[in-house]
Amino acid sequence: MGYRLEVKNGCSCFKRDGGVDTQSFESAQEAKEEAEALHARMQKNYCKKHKFVLTNVAGNYTITIQPRVV
Repeated sequence: MGYRLEVKNGCSCFKRDGGVDTQSFESAQEAKEEAEALHARMQKNYCKKHKFVLTNVAGNYTITIQPRVV
């Protein structure tokens, strides 16, 4: 059984960064490490128009990109 990292509602910053909507991993640890690294990179480097919500369900990670309410 594989594990996934999925990005929902990819913004233009994500696309410019060469982001991939769905990635698969052999282990839950690999998925976790990539999800946390991508989430941190989004929060640090992307424009501040969005917020990035990281969720984990049974070792499958989702980063949802949402408009930032000002």
